[in-house]
This record gives sequence, structure tokens and C-alpha cells, in this order.
Amino acid sequence: MNTATIEMPWRELRHRLRLAAQVLASLVVMTAGACAMLVVATLTGFRLRRFYSERMAAALGRILLAIFGVSFVVHRPGPWPSGQVVYISNHTSTIDMFVLIALGLPNARFFLSGFLRKLIPLGMIGYLIGIFWTVPQERPHDRRRIFQRASRVLARSGESVYLSPEGERVTTGRIGHFNKGAFHLATALRAPIVPMFIRIPREIDPGKGLGARPGTVHVHVGSAIDTSAWRVDDVESNRDRMRACYEQWQAELNAREAP
Repeated sequence: MNTATIEMPWRELRHRLRLAAQVLASLVVMTAGACAMLVVATLTGFRLRRFYSERMAAALGRILLAIFGVSFVVHRPGPWPSGQVVYISNHTSTIDMFVLIALGLPNARFFLSGFLRKLIPLGMIGYLIGIFWTVPQERPHDRRRIFQRASRVLARSGESVYLSPEGERVTTGRIGHFNKGAFHLATALRAPIVPMFIRIPREIDPGKGLGARPGTVHVHVGSAIDTSAWRVDDVESNRDRMRACYEQWQAELNAREAP
């Protein structure tokens, strides 16, 4: 038996032990963070959602990324919008959620899969920062009800919102199918869409898993897209046009990094 044969199992064991330690540390930090947020929220009468989201949850997101050695860089043409907008992005990895929370988007709420509520600390954090929990595509009636309620809440509050039209994470390196919810919402609110492209290097991307490796994620922010003239009848065409824009955006980023 040569040295290489011995080293491979040991390297794999070391990686698994490190991953287990990182996951355990993440759960401990997330639980502690959720409890701290609950205490602060109780003391402030649950009235400071932006503070819980933009300060406490954003700091917690950065800590969770740091546990796995992941940092991020934001590339944007100017400051974050001050008015109501609908943020969208591609969705390829488990890392996405933590990066988005860590961004501290101003006065923004999020759509996330209701499945994540089963993780109690995350469910508690989601309640405090006002997440809209979604259900699978196989339950269209419930999804419509959730989006209609979100539209009423956002129209009244003037808050921004983030959701990914690329509902199912894809690991093929291509842009996946786009759902219509984000475009229905933008049409109803008459709010500009701000597209973001989350660029995760393949060597650090865990896909649907938790095994992220150290590296840097790049968040590219595009210019706001006016939706004031959009109509409900055009939702599908607007969705398809936006997906084509993402495919072109991805091709441009690939070409820029090719050398």
C-alpha cells in the first residue's frame, strides 16, 4: 500500500470531521443569535424589524459565512435604492441565503422556503425579520394566497422585498426555470426590479449541501428596471425576457473570467 492510498482516506476523514464541526458551530451560533434577537425584540416591543434584520441578522449571516471561511464582495453601480424595490437573483447554492441576509438590504423583507422553518432558530429569526414563507409549486392555491397577502403587506408598508424567480436550486452551471411570482409582485406594486447575480466559484460551492469551502462570493448588482408600465397580461413575457437577461449576464461574467 503506497502513501497516496493511505492519505486519501485520512484526507476524506479530516474533511468530514471539519464539516461536522462547522455545522455544529453554525447551529450553536444561529441558536445564540436567535435568542439574542428575541431578547432585543421583546425589550423593544417587536417594533424595530429593520434593526433586527439589517443589523443583528446581517451580522449573524456574516459570522455564519466566516465559520466556513466564506467572504463576499458586492459590485454595484451606486448605493442601495432608498425607495421600494423588488430584489431578485439567481439561486444555485445553500450559500445564497446567508449571503443575502448578510447584505443587510435596506428596509427589505425576504421570501424563503417554508421548509426552512423546521430549523427552529431560523424560523424564529424569520419571524422577527418578517420573512414570507413559501410553499412548493405543487400547491398553487396556497402560493397565490401567500403572494397576495405579501402584496397587500408591502403595498401598505412600502418595504422592499427579495425573492428568487429561480425557485429550484440548479447545479448545472446554467440558469434554471424562472417562476412568475416575482414578476406578479413587481407588477402589482409598480416597484422597480433590482437584479443581482450571485457568483459562487465552483470550487467552494456546496450546491444543495452544507460543505462550503473557503473562498469569496461575488454579488453583482444591476441597474433598477422600471416596471411602472407592466401589466398582468405581460407577466410571462416579462419573466422570459428577464431570464434571457440573466443568461446573457452569466455569459458575460464567464467571458470576463475566462482569461
